[in-house]
Amino acid sequence: MHVIHHLFIGGMENGLVNLLNGLPEREFRHAVVCIDDHSSFAQRIQRQDIDVIDLRRPAIGVWPMRRRLLRLFRERRPHIVHTRGPSGLDALPPAALARVPQRIHGEHGWDISNLDGRGWKPLWLRRLHSPLVDRYVAVSKDLRRYLVETVGVAERRVSTISNGVDTERFQPGEPPPDLGLPEGFLRPGVLRIGTVGRLQAVKDQATLIAAAAAVVGAAPTLRQRLRVILVGDGPVRRSLGEQVQAAGLDDVVFFAGATDRVVDWLRALEVFVLPSLNEGMSNTLLEAMACGLPALVTPVGGNVELLDDGVSGRFFSPGRADVLADLLRRYIDDPAQRRQHGNGARARAEREFSLRTMVGRYGQLYRDCVVSGRR
Repeated sequence: MHVIHHLFIGGMENGLVNLLNGLPEREFRHAVVCIDDHSSFAQRIQRQDIDVIDLRRPAIGVWPMRRRLLRLFRERRPHIVHTRGPSGLDALPPAALARVPQRIHGEHGWDISNLDGRGWKPLWLRRLHSPLVDRYVAVSKDLRRYLVETVGVAERRVSTISNGVDTERFQPGEPPPDLGLPEGFLRPGVLRIGTVGRLQAVKDQATLIAAAAAVVGAAPTLRQRLRVILVGDGPVRRSLGEQVQAAGLDDVVFFAGATDRVVDWLRALEVFVLPSLNEGMSNTLLEAMACGLPALVTPVGGNVELLDDGVSGRFFSPGRADVLADLLRRYIDDPAQRRQHGNGARARAEREFSLRTMVGRYGQLYRDCVVSGRR
């Protein structure tokens, strides 16, 4: 049983769906428990025998939710409960009371209110729940260090499993004509830059908008050559729209909204930007690399393990819209470098971050845990 906060469009959620679709049916059975609820994104789960169960904690409260979890674990009798993220911690006491043989907890990234993981309450909760966890999964070396050095988890209890990308599905290609892009966005000579992900403060799409404003402000002639596409939705959608209007970029920036056609939107881009303040290991960055896009990203969290600076893209410091603007100008002026970095990104995704490798490592972890639980 996989426990996750919700099953909406997002990197952690995408990784779970890829895992469910990739593990062999004859060997593994699954159920997904959402602490909150799920959206149509759950339809990406290909298997028909996987239940998605919503607990709706905001509506019923924490203790009724925990009682329901306890009933679920006792009724379903899973060999393994795999929780993910801070919300998943709520499922660990019920799983222990239900005597679930093995409990795995995954750490996937950071929240805007706790970028370094040292906030006293989240840290205290992680330490408090640590005795209830048999194995941890960290999606990056940075998160592994955090678990070992800050939370105090023994190294032998932590497995590092990087996210993987389906390089057959995500590969270079032409954008379909039915994306609904504004007139002029697909015009020859236009550089389309953009990002894909939930519109929330930790992703800092505001820095990308500010960089675009800086490019256009410094060289008004570039206004006809630069277009920005923001794919996704979330709590900062309104403030980002107000920023675009205040900068006079309504004809330059397009909000595509939430979508399940990520590969199509990535193919509509020529440069991928990930200005996050912190990251676990970005699935979307991997997907952009697999699509052959040069990437401009912040060197935070797992990003430093994905991008080869100067080979598959470039790094810029969080919040530095001026530096990002300079990198964008270089890509506008040097199409050859864009192509070179894009080719490097595709090669790295194929070589080091295949979906098959990720699924295989999770499968082996689950097998080992089943053996340990029986012992």
